[in-house]
Amino acid sequence: MAAALSLAMFVMLVGFGSNYFGWSDPTGKVQLALITSFILGCVASYKARG
Repeated sequence: MAAALSLAMFVMLVGFGSNYFGWSDPTGKVQLALITSFILGCVASYKARG
């Protein structure tokens, strides 16, 4: 359940975050930071499971 919620939040932030929060991201650095944090979170949760 938590994984599905986090995936949905990630997709919404990457897709519609600039419109919703009003940030300006002409070079794509905010989206890159979101994608990087999501991937690192996946790696950390995988390593925590064992």
